[in-house]
Amino acid sequence: MIYLVAILLPWVALLLRGRVVQGVLCLLLQLTVLGWIPAAIWAVLVVNNDNAERRHREMMGALTER
Repeated sequence: MIYLVAILLPWVALLLRGRVVQGVLCLLLQLTVLGWIPAAIWAVLVVNNDNAERRHREMMGALTER
């Protein structure tokens, strides 16, 4: 679901991930017609990176509990 938001409304996806400054910059980039595609790619990469970091933290937490 968040990936769909990242493609359609990239700045909203960045705001939902807590990246306010990046969200505003993405909105400014998205306002240009040519900037929509780079903004969408940027948002998808940020969402993917955040998901990978969350998985990494969960894995490290499971390893340190032993």
